[in-house]
Amino acid sequence: MSLTLSTDAPQPARQAPRDRRDTVWHRLFGSLFSALATVATLALVLAAAGRLINWAVIDAVWPGAAGDVCRQASGACWAFLGEKMRQILFGIYPPGEQWRPTAVCGFILAMTVYSLSPRHWRLRTAVLWIVGMAAGLALMQGGVFGLARVPTASWGGLPVTLLLAVCSLGAGLPLGVLLALGRRGSLPTARFISVGIIELIRGLPLVSLLFMASIVLPIMLPAGMTIDSLLRAGIALTVFSAAYLAEVIRGGLQAIPPGQAEASRALGLSWWQMTRLVVLPQALRKVIAPLTNTAIVMIKNTSLVLIVGLFDLLSAGRAALTDPAWPTPYVETYLFIASIYFCICFGLSRYSMWLEHRYKKGELR
Repeated sequence: MSLTLSTDAPQPARQAPRDRRDTVWHRLFGSLFSALATVATLALVLAAAGRLINWAVIDAVWPGAAGDVCRQASGACWAFLGEKMRQILFGIYPPGEQWRPTAVCGFILAMTVYSLSPRHWRLRTAVLWIVGMAAGLALMQGGVFGLARVPTASWGGLPVTLLLAVCSLGAGLPLGVLLALGRRGSLPTARFISVGIIELIRGLPLVSLLFMASIVLPIMLPAGMTIDSLLRAGIALTVFSAAYLAEVIRGGLQAIPPGQAEASRALGLSWWQMTRLVVLPQALRKVIAPLTNTAIVMIKNTSLVLIVGLFDLLSAGRAALTDPAWPTPYVETYLFIASIYFCICFGLSRYSMWLEHRYKKGELR
């Protein structure tokens, strides 16, 4: 009996055959039902796209035309936006002084871009935000350095939306951290107060808080003492955001293993050092998505400040539609306002996804 040895080199492993059911073509036209659904969907999309192009481009009235032309046209009245752009963006702020709210919006945009990088998350950045926002409010109101005084009743549009959103979230986050720590703390008094504030605010709609800030709060003040409507709206939005942020942060604190606190105490860190350097940073990283969701909700909730007599971006757009010299192009106006809100909220959402991906890579290392 003789044995023969094979001298053939080992063959490389072959890839498994590709499942044709995973292709896009099979998912769209793999069965009769899928093919019919795909064809019907494409037909609806093409029909809607054709009508949208006719309305928005071909039959549209572009800036430079008068209101009578828009009444006779069957397409979009973009000329209305060109004529009312300043009123929508700045409300009834004096036209000759609108460079001031423009500068404030530019500062908020520049500081937002600067603060995106975690390298700039320092105390000096927070100080720059506080000083810049105080200077922006002074610039908007005037009465100093020879600037004409403009009461907050004349403010409106995009600056009011940005100021309320930034101030309410900026002041609400540290307040929410304190409420979350107080609710999880061992001091009965602090825990009782934190739970009471959180549950009370979360149990009330924001509209009721704005009504209380507009009607009830002035009644409780001494005779002759008043609070500006912008400040009242800011207080209501800040308290509301703090209560919701507190619960989000509390969820992040509960996700931290007890060993982190025990190891910190073993190293000789005090409770404040342990919380500030070890526990709180990890908790915030774990709740980036719900924090972002709360911030987006608060940005959109600024549209409710009309209750206290303030004209935000949405309210300014509604006011612009009341001009009798023009038709009432609600669709065009609300599309423009919605695009601004969408850009702000979508940009914030993408930034949170970038942060999550960045910290996830750090954890994997």
